[in-house]
Amino acid sequence: MAGGKETPRQKMIGMMYLVLTALLALQVNSAILLKFQFLDESLLGVNGKTVTDNAGVLSNIRSAVDKGGNRSSDNRVLGNAQEIRKRTDEMVKYIREIREKLIAETGGKNPDDPNQYANPSGEDKVAMTMIGAAAKKNGAAYELKDKLNAYAKFLKPFNPNTPDQLANDGKDDPVAKNDKAQRNKDFAELNFENTPLVAALAVLSQKENEVLKYESDALQKLATQVGADIIKFEKIFAMARAESKTVAAGTKYKADMFIAASSDAITPKMSFQGRPVKVVDGKGQVEFTAAASNYDAEGNSKQSWKGQITINQNGRDTTFQVQEEYVVAKPVIQVQSAAVQALYFQCANELNVQVPALGAVYDPSFSASGGTAIKGAKKGLVTIIPSSTEVRLNVSSGGNAIGSETFKVRPIPKPTLVAIVNGRPLDVKRGVPAQSFRQVTIEAVAEEGFKQLLPKEARYRVTRWKAYLVRGTNPIDQVDVSGPSENLTRFAAKASKGDRVVIEVLDVKRLNYKGSVVDAKTSGDTFWNIPLN
Repeated sequence: MAGGKETPRQKMIGMMYLVLTALLALQVNSAILLKFQFLDESLLGVNGKTVTDNAGVLSNIRSAVDKGGNRSSDNRVLGNAQEIRKRTDEMVKYIREIREKLIAETGGKNPDDPNQYANPSGEDKVAMTMIGAAAKKNGAAYELKDKLNAYAKFLKPFNPNTPDQLANDGKDDPVAKNDKAQRNKDFAELNFENTPLVAALAVLSQKENEVLKYESDALQKLATQVGADIIKFEKIFAMARAESKTVAAGTKYKADMFIAASSDAITPKMSFQGRPVKVVDGKGQVEFTAAASNYDAEGNSKQSWKGQITINQNGRDTTFQVQEEYVVAKPVIQVQSAAVQALYFQCANELNVQVPALGAVYDPSFSASGGTAIKGAKKGLVTIIPSSTEVRLNVSSGGNAIGSETFKVRPIPKPTLVAIVNGRPLDVKRGVPAQSFRQVTIEAVAEEGFKQLLPKEARYRVTRWKAYLVRGTNPIDQVDVSGPSENLTRFAAKASKGDRVVIEVLDVKRLNYKGSVVDAKTSGDTFWNIPLN
């Protein structure tokens, strides 16, 4: 830990580090794992705030240099500050990459609870990743040690309070050097041997915090050299900026409200409709779901929102009022389908449902009454399987209801049966020569409009029929056929002029969109009386 005067935040981090070190020496159980995760998340939160603060100091240095006339000495200070910020960003990015690698190697996040890890322990995976195979010492922690210490060496000329090393072996660590079991370990073994995932992540967060802390000290020292540690406001006024003044109902309204002369060195307090809002880089982030109950003839509804911005000016709070108007546009549902006027009963009717007013934020979900709605692979595609005479399709986007459309349901058209004898359509009036009556095929032909709209539903097959050779009123022979075709050469061998062949279709099936076989009713003739001549 560095000497000198420390801020309350730095003192808190020091205390958390001591707690972390103490926990590492304990036998790990589930309660301790949770404490490690809490420490890690707390450290990450502090680190994020420190990054913002450090960026603000750099911005102040740049502004001070500009106001000072861009003197060469001041530009050297700015160049050093920019290099420090760059090197720190690279160091933090590297540590974050190690974090992600550890999480991935131990199984990632818990699929049932994304706020938890799949394997918060995972000591073997941590050791293999960070230390490496036995006796080889080729894990990621050894490169991390080199990078951390190289960063400390780089930073020390700008901040003499920076320690010579940020990654210590046991003999150099202020806590471990007094422990016989720990002082002979190197940096990797000290921090990642027999260490659960959540503890390893907390160690990485703590090292990241040290990097950011010493960066902060260095930037503050540079800031004093150009007077950037003094915050000045010449003119202050409140502003609001919306992404769009016209939004569709069910979509997010987004706007920034901010102080025009805002500084990265201060954080104004902002609220919307009496509730605090998140402030990033001096701008309050306003976001809410747009809604309206009354629309004009053009489908628009004028609305407004109010916000407040409070800053501390000369030791006194000053509050500015913000009021912004916007327009809520009524969304229009567009359904694209050749069969949009009516759907087919118990068939997979594919629809393309779009709401142009929502643009890129359109994230549809569907439900249906009187049928089933199945969301398609592409945005807006939905398949409706009706189970009643009318279907009501409900459309939502991002969890917000958009509207509904109602469709009539029509029955499936019955297929027509066609008899083909010897490769030609049967002509019952002309009959068939007795000695040439051989190959017979019965086809079930789908209604053309139905076939074009839903080809996956219009697949029919005659599965059973009977054929009789009749002389006078007496049957001479009969065949029970499974499938659409049969060779009746045996009839030709027995037939004489004046005999008849009687065909009766008993069963027709349809293959639906699921690939399931269902019964099908037919229209027209299912019975033929064919004269032989």
